[in-house]
Parts: sequence; structure tokens; C-alpha cells
Amino acid sequence: MLSRSVLCLGRFQPQQVTGKRNLLKIVSRSSSYGASRLAPDSDQAGGDKKSLVTAASIIGGSLLTYWIVKYIKNAPTSVHARQTPPHTGTAVDIRKAHSELRSDLPVYSMEEIGKHNSPEAGIWVTYGIGVYDITKFVPKHPGSDKVMLAAGNAIDPFWHVYQQHNTEQVLQLLESFRIGNLKEEDIISTTDQADPWAAEPKRHPILKAATQRPCNAEPPSSVLVESFLTPAEFFYVRNHLPVPVVDIEEYELDIEVELSGKQRTLKFDELKKYPKHTVTATIMCGGNRRGEMIEVNPIKGLPWGSSAVGNATWTGVRLVDLLTEMGVEMDETSHVHLEGLDTDPTSTPYATSIPLSKALDPRGDVILAYEMNGQPLSRDHGYPVRAIVPGVVGARNVKWLGRIVISKEESDSHWQQKDYKSFSPSTDWDTVDFGTAPAIQNMPVTSAICTPANGEQVQSKDGYITVKGYAWSGGGQQIIRVDLTSDGGNSWVVAELDQVEQNTSRGRHWSWSLWTAKIPAKPGQKLEIWAKAVDDNYNVQPETFKNIWNLRGVVSNAYSRVKIDVK
Repeated sequence: MLSRSVLCLGRFQPQQVTGKRNLLKIVSRSSSYGASRLAPDSDQAGGDKKSLVTAASIIGGSLLTYWIVKYIKNAPTSVHARQTPPHTGTAVDIRKAHSELRSDLPVYSMEEIGKHNSPEAGIWVTYGIGVYDITKFVPKHPGSDKVMLAAGNAIDPFWHVYQQHNTEQVLQLLESFRIGNLKEEDIISTTDQADPWAAEPKRHPILKAATQRPCNAEPPSSVLVESFLTPAEFFYVRNHLPVPVVDIEEYELDIEVELSGKQRTLKFDELKKYPKHTVTATIMCGGNRRGEMIEVNPIKGLPWGSSAVGNATWTGVRLVDLLTEMGVEMDETSHVHLEGLDTDPTSTPYATSIPLSKALDPRGDVILAYEMNGQPLSRDHGYPVRAIVPGVVGARNVKWLGRIVISKEESDSHWQQKDYKSFSPSTDWDTVDFGTAPAIQNMPVTSAICTPANGEQVQSKDGYITVKGYAWSGGGQQIIRVDLTSDGGNSWVVAELDQVEQNTSRGRHWSWSLWTAKIPAKPGQKLEIWAKAVDDNYNVQPETFKNIWNLRGVVSNAYSRVKIDVK
């Protein structure tokens, strides 16, 4: 269990990563450097914008809103009658309830609270002056492993980072668990802490944000089909934590082989001495097109459209070259852990893993990239070094790479074990067992209509309308066909593949294909256009989201559909 002193490390500043990292060689401290001299685009983010977060976790995950509603709905009436304080009637009241003394409740010291850090002893946390018993809530929460980090301690440092908590729903639920007041001298204040989001880079205004802190944003889908290579400014942004500020002069990459005990540390200049390798690859978020799946049934996750995807050239060092030099040999059962420099308040980094067989395969094209489209990586896209794992879900393409470990075991991180997995449509949060499903690696075949947009009025020209989109399949599979229909599948039009990856051997087609189709259309018609892609293994998209619905809304690859009015 983390001590209070460790939790107080949650008073971290915008992450200035320099030199050797403490434990994982991660140092979180205030930035004393001008960000502009540390990274190509490290501008200070200006102004607060209203968060569009659809859900929050007790310490910052993405699933709490669902559990709030579910818990409140199912909880016995007596629980609410006993625990809900008398002043929770308005948003204004509930937002300050944790800072108000409850004269009807006892006072506890942090020493007493610290003894309640397990299910057996009870799980207590503090927020402001409030003491809360969340023992019954934790087992029902899908991110319980994260919640337990704060057991017997204050959640203030966590919520200083994960600012999505400041909603009436979340605070209402927390206040319903209140059992006491914290001794005044034990209160952990965050008023002296710098804003962990102050050093966020500026983003292009074309990006539509699903959340601001952390930034998760995508461009309009029409932008994607304008260029085979997606400009970095228009490339979707998927962040889990504050963007670290990295001093390139102090950057180090640690590599460790657990079985042999071999270790090495590489500076950025040392990495660049290795032969350069460039690969053109599409990166797609595991939740791309989740917004369409949400229309079938509610899902806990960011409501991504069809633009959480982009295609770029990536230049860097082949991972196989580094590992071979360290004596790592092919092993079909081992794993490569990839850890970022982005960390939570306990200095736990974003981390995940891929099979060693993928990393050591020269045809797998896994690289440690330091350039994107011929330019140094921007901060949002992993400056100075990120992993590019072609054909694999975006979650494994770790940004701000700081540590690589070769291990017999898969990463035990939350993002490897408790997220980015898919289940049967009949599996819900009461029955799900994340241990029964493998972590997503290769993505399935998919496509999306990018223009016209759903609901758009489209001008017919010579009896046709033009439809454009992208198609992609994970695992290096080539798109061989995209079919479209506007009459419910009675007749189909085969799209023209406009821009495809050239001179690529079978199994190494890492890029998307852009396509165009001419659909018969007459003025006054209302059409619903469907699109489906086929890859060279003859995998094809499923027809409906109903049959592939899953509680995390991942691998959302059913037919793409838009409804339009023809002028």
C-alpha cells in the first residue's frame, strides 16, 4: 500500500523529464525551463475550456458515470437515507460539501484513516475535510485497482490532475459515502500545487475535442481524405495523462532484459546513430467509431467519430536492431513492455506490451520513431521518441517512450489488463472478467465514409454523387475492395482505390487506402449509403453494430453508413 508520503508526490507539476528517472527514472517537478526551447511545439496551453468528458473515475479513469448511475439505481433506500447529507440539493452545495464541517459526524485523524486501506479493514479516503467509506463501492468499479491506490489516504492529489471529477454526479456519489470529518491539521491541500495541465501544447482549432484534460481530439472526417499522409496538425490526439515536457539534452531510454539481466541506457543522440528506417503506417485508436456503436446501446468511453485515425511516415530505429544487439533471441511467448514518460500522481507511467515475436520480426517494422512526416515528432505525438507498432491498435504505439523491458510476462498495467479488450454483446459490467480476453493487438478490417457527412445535402451531378473515405485492415493486410450500396444491399458499386501503399509485399501493408465511388442519385432522393471493405484475407466488415456491440466500444468496424438528401 502506498504511504501518505508517496501519495503526496501527487503534488506534481507539469512533467519536466530530465536525466535518470527516480525508480522508473521519471521525475515529476515544476518546469524551470522555457518550454519552447525543450520541444518543437511546446507552447503553453491558453485558457480553460469546458470539459466534454462523458465520464470520470474516482481517480481519473473513464467509467465512473456509468457506475454512479448504476450504483444509485441499485443501492438500498436505507443507504441513501442514512448517508446522504442534508445539503446536497443543488450543484452549488454539493461542489463545496467536501470543504464543510459536518457537526453530526465524528472527526478522524489521518493515522486512523490510514488503517482502513483494504477490503478487510474497510476502504476509506479523504477529500478536503471529508472522510468517506467507499468499501461497498470499490468492488463494483471496473477500475478498482486504480481506486485502491488512494485507499487509506487523500484523493485530493489525484483529483488535482484528473479534474473531470468536478461534476455534480461524481461529487454527489462521493458525498453519499461520507462518514466523518478530517482533523484540520491533516488536511492535504492542493492550493500550492501548480496546474499539471499548464504545459499542454496548443492544438489546431480544427480538432474537435472529446475531452480537454487529457486532450482527446479528432479532425473532421472530410480532412482525412484530402491527403494520403495526414498532417501532424490534423492527426488525432489520444492522451491519457498530462503531456510531459522533455529536455532533449537529458532524454534517456532504458532497455532491460529480465532473463539475462542485461540493461542499457541510450541518449537521444545515441539512438540517432543507428541506421534510419522509415515506415508508412496508419495508427487507429481502439475506440475509433465508438460513437456509432453507442447508438445501439450506451457505452462507457469517449464518443469517437470516424477520425480517431491517421496515416503518416514514421522514421527512427528498428527495435529489432536494438534488441538483437543486446542478445535477445526469438521467443514466441515473451513480451516487450513499453512505458511512457507520461505519469499519474504516483509516478506510474502509461504502459502496455506487445509480443516479442512482433518486435523481433524484421518484417514487423516496429520502430522507435523520432520523426513524423519528415519532421521531429510534435509533443502531442510523442516527442522525442515513440513506439510505432504497425498494424496494431493505437494503444500499443506508446508515446514519450522512456523504458523497454523484455519479459516472460505481459505488462500488468491497467491499459493492458483492464482495458482495450472486447467481449460478447451479452457481457455487461456485472459479468465481465477481463482476464478471459486477450489484449487487442492487430485491428480488424474497417472503412469509413468521410464525405458526404451524415445528414448533409448533396448536389447530384450527371446523375451521380461522389463519396470518399478510407479503408484499413490491421496486421499488415491489404485492402483489395471497398463496396458501397444505396439501396439496402440490392446492388453494389465498387469504389476506386485512389491512394494505396506502393511496392509493399504481402503482410506489410501498414497504410490505409483512400477511395472514391460514384453513386447513382437523383434530385429529391433520400439515400442511406453503406460502405464495407474487404482485405486480402477476404475478411469483411460485419453488417451491424448490434452484433459486435461490446461494453468498451472497441474494434467498432461495422458497415459505415450515412444518410443524405440529394439536391
